[in-house]
Amino acid sequence: MMGDTIKILYIEDDQDIRTITQIALDNENFELLMYESGKLALLEAQSLKPDLFLFDVMMPDLDGPSTLKKLRHYPHLINIPVIFMTAKIQPSELNEYLEMGAIGVISKPFDPMSLADEIIALYNSQ
Repeated sequence: MMGDTIKILYIEDDQDIRTITQIALDNENFELLMYESGKLALLEAQSLKPDLFLFDVMMPDLDGPSTLKKLRHYPHLINIPVIFMTAKIQPSELNEYLEMGAIGVISKPFDPMSLADEIIALYNSQ
């Protein structure tokens, strides 16, 4: 896996968190396609070719799980692994996310220094 760039479709409504994530993942291992809402990402879904989805769970308009369900309607996005990010995670919700195909859930606030390693570990574990 080393040397390969992971193209991440990243959806987060909070500008500060997007900025921190962008800085944390600013290296040769990642290419971020950032959106502030699921609706904006859906507008370009046909042309998106990510290796990984990284979605905030709680967002206005369209939350992370709902965005995932809509993106799964596109044949080329059916098997893209997803990692959810959320500040509030309950065990029952974790099971629900895993059943939706999530390969992991990252708690917010996250440690920017270890975010890249955490994403790589989850991505490689699938």
